[in-house]
Amino acid sequence: MPRRHISVTGAPEAPLRAALTALRTELGVPDAYPPKALAEAERPPTLPTYDATDIPFFTVDPPTSVDLDQAMHLSRQGTGYRVRYAIADVAAFVVSGSALDEETHRRVMTLYFPDEKVPLHPPVLSEAAASLLPDQTRPAALWTIDLDAEGRTLAVDVRRALVRSRAKLDYEGVQKEIDGGTAEEPLALLKVIGRLREELEVARGGISLNVPEQEIVERDGGYELTYRAPLPADGWNAQISLLTGMAAADLMLAHGTGVLRTLPAAPDGAVGRLRRTAHALHIDWPHHVSYAALVRSLDPHDPHHAAFLQECTTLLRGAGYTVFRDGNLPTLATHSAVAAPYAHCTAPLRRLADRYASELCLAAVAGEAPPDWVLSALESLPQEMAEGGRRAGTVERECVDIVEAALLKDRVGEVFDGCVVEVEERRPSVGVVQLESPAVIGRIDGDDLPLGERLRVRLLQADPGAGKVRFAPA
Repeated sequence: MPRRHISVTGAPEAPLRAALTALRTELGVPDAYPPKALAEAERPPTLPTYDATDIPFFTVDPPTSVDLDQAMHLSRQGTGYRVRYAIADVAAFVVSGSALDEETHRRVMTLYFPDEKVPLHPPVLSEAAASLLPDQTRPAALWTIDLDAEGRTLAVDVRRALVRSRAKLDYEGVQKEIDGGTAEEPLALLKVIGRLREELEVARGGISLNVPEQEIVERDGGYELTYRAPLPADGWNAQISLLTGMAAADLMLAHGTGVLRTLPAAPDGAVGRLRRTAHALHIDWPHHVSYAALVRSLDPHDPHHAAFLQECTTLLRGAGYTVFRDGNLPTLATHSAVAAPYAHCTAPLRRLADRYASELCLAAVAGEAPPDWVLSALESLPQEMAEGGRRAGTVERECVDIVEAALLKDRVGEVFDGCVVEVEERRPSVGVVQLESPAVIGRIDGDDLPLGERLRVRLLQADPGAGKVRFAPA
């Protein structure tokens, strides 16, 4: 599921990037890997016997990405379709109980800052040996998912295999080829299957957030905020990953042991705040229109809509990991945004839990008991992932604060149009205001804050070094 994507440009010594560097130090973000873990990352992997290198896989990622978790090949199968989805086999490189394994349990997930990332695995593994780079033979968990003519799942298989990607594609290039009619069938089917899966998502009540990427550009001594709207190809590609995550959840539930990504329905308070945000951004949200219907009607190219989609990610903050064993299925087995059981299994280079979900699915299809090292880690995995998620959430919130402070640093004293979207229950004089333009949020202090109403606010503080933005009623 999506997170807020923020990127910045500028020299490393620029104030904004310097503040981000200081934030990493303040948060104690992991830096260097232990020497023993680095040495273990260099060891040769355990290779499978099944050879699928004849399948012409391709990857679809941002152009600068080199930590490639997934590669796909799409084809027609009777009146339906066959999806082959290769996922990097991290367990072929990381031995349970090793120094490298312990380090991944310490890091839990890759942390994304606007100017750089702090990876889960050493780059020699995540960006080289285990990455599904083109023209390289790699071990993978190879999913084969057969679909009917409407895109519904008919059959699922997953096994270890050697794979070889033929091409590293990016979203803009993929969109251009598909729109121009020059894409060969395996790529052209991404649109066909992606759209079918999107239709099924609507039918079951699920929703995918097309969250735009925020970019902060340094210009004339200040900063400007822009958005990069996702392309349709982004969504089609995401549907293949979502399809696999749903298949993984079904496999584990049928086998009686697994780890799911679950999300209860959003509380009324969170939806209420989102309605106030829509009001602040002049987005019409009639009470008879559902959240899902509203999101599907938005245009991520519109700055106000883009800002609202960014805030929609707050409804995903209640997500967690649920484990179960020996046929004792959990009470909550669904992800409310997916509207179905779902598991994280397609990004093992960047997320710890995916390695374990992959092993459980491989065992389920083989009709075997899961490996002991997987079972022994299951009980503590949700807590580890929760702690890693909190760390990632702190990183995201602090980065947003720093970026927005940089955006407004030269405008202290100015008056803006805004809307109070939140007021603290125990301190009603403290709240959160959403500006109309630029579309940023910040703390507001004042008596009798008018929750949900538009008002004029004055910027009192915007300090990128402290990551603080503060307003008061004008």
